[in-house]
Amino acid sequence: IGMAAGRIAWLRVDRTGIALLAVIALLAGGQMTLDQVGSSVDMPSLALLFSMMLISAQFLEAGFIDFCARIITQNPRGAALLLAATVVVGGLLSAVLATDILLMAIAPLLIAGMRARGFNPRPFVIALAAATNAGAAATLIGSPQNILIGSLGRLNFWRFLGICAVPSFFSLLVVFLVVWLLWHGRMNEAASPIPAEVPAVSVHSFDRNQALKGAAAILALLILFTTPLPREIGALIIAALLLANRKITSRTMIGAVDWPLLLLVSCLFALTGSLNYSGVGAQLFEFLSAHRLLPGNLVLLAGFSLVATNAIGSVPAAMLVMQLWPDAPPEMFYALALLLSLAGNLFLTGSLTNLLIAEEAERRGARLSFGEYARAGIPITILSMGFALAWLAIIGVLPFTARG
Repeated sequence: IGMAAGRIAWLRVDRTGIALLAVIALLAGGQMTLDQVGSSVDMPSLALLFSMMLISAQFLEAGFIDFCARIITQNPRGAALLLAATVVVGGLLSAVLATDILLMAIAPLLIAGMRARGFNPRPFVIALAAATNAGAAATLIGSPQNILIGSLGRLNFWRFLGICAVPSFFSLLVVFLVVWLLWHGRMNEAASPIPAEVPAVSVHSFDRNQALKGAAAILALLILFTTPLPREIGALIIAALLLANRKITSRTMIGAVDWPLLLLVSCLFALTGSLNYSGVGAQLFEFLSAHRLLPGNLVLLAGFSLVATNAIGSVPAAMLVMQLWPDAPPEMFYALALLLSLAGNLFLTGSLTNLLIAEEAERRGARLSFGEYARAGIPITILSMGFALAWLAIIGVLPFTARG
C-alpha cells in the first residue's frame, strides 16, 4: 500500500522512507532479525547498481551530459529535429548510464535551453521521460530493475540485448511520433510562469580527456561482460579505476551516487525476503500456480507489468516476482525486464524516471499535469508494448497465452 501511495499523508516521507519504516517495524515486532535482513539483501545486485552509478558519475563530472544537452538545445534546426534529438540522446544515454544521474543533469539544461529558444519545454520533458524508459529497456544495465533482474536471474547480457534492443528502438520512434503529433502545433506556446526563485542550473565544463576515460570504461565493461568474470566484480573493477582519478575527487564521485535508491533496493530485498521467512510467499506461489496465474505467458506478464509498475513501481514489482518465482524460466525474466520498462511510460507515476523529471520540471516552471502526460503516455505504452509482445512471440521467447 505504501509503495502504491508513494507517500504518507501529512508527512514528507517518500517510497524510500516508507520501505525503511516497514523494515524497522518488522525488526521491532520480532518478525525479522538483522541477520535475516542481511541475508535477504543480494549484494551482487547492489554492487552492480552502485558501480554503474560511479561510472555514470564519471560522465557527469566530465561534462559529457552537459555536452549532450547542448547538442540538443543549440541545434539550429526546427522543432521536429530538436524533439528527435531529445529522444535519441535520452534513449541512447539511458541504455548505458544510471538514469537518475543522467536525468538530474540533463533535465534542467533541456528546460532552460528550450525556454531560451522560445519553445515550450513541456513536450521535450515528456519526450525525455518516455525516451529514457524506452532506451533503458535495451540493456541489462539500463535501469535498476534490469540490473536486479539480470543479476538475480543470471541473464546473459548479449542475449538480453538481442531480445530487447529492437522493441526498445521501435519504442523510441513511437515516442517521437506521438509527442510530435500531439504537440507540433503548440511547440511555441508559453509555458507556465517561471517561479520567482528558480534553482540554479548546475553546469559542468566539458573535459575531453575525462569523457574519453568514461567511454573507455564503458567499452572495457562490455568486454568484461563477455568473460566468465561475474558482472558485479567487473563493474567494481572499472569503478575502482575511475575513482583513482587525478582530477575528479573520489568524494565528488561518491557524492553523485543515488544513496536513497540503494537504500530503497536494500529495504525491498528485506521486505520481499520476509515473505519467504513467514511462509506467505510459498502460499501465494501455490495459489497462483494452482489457478494458472503465474506470469509464464505474454498475456499475463503484460497485464502484471502494466498494473504493478503503475501501482507499486517497476523495482518493487521486479523484486516481488523474483522472490515469489526465483526458478522461473530465464525467458520470463528477459520479457519481464522489457515489459516493466515499457509499462513505466503509461502514467506520470509509472516510474522513478517520470517522477524525477516531473519534479525537476515543476521546480523550473514547466509543470506537467497527470492528464497532460497521460495523453502521450497511454498511446506510447499501447503501441510500444503491442510491438514488444508481437516481437517476443515471433522470436519464441514466451508463448502468447498459456500452453497445455
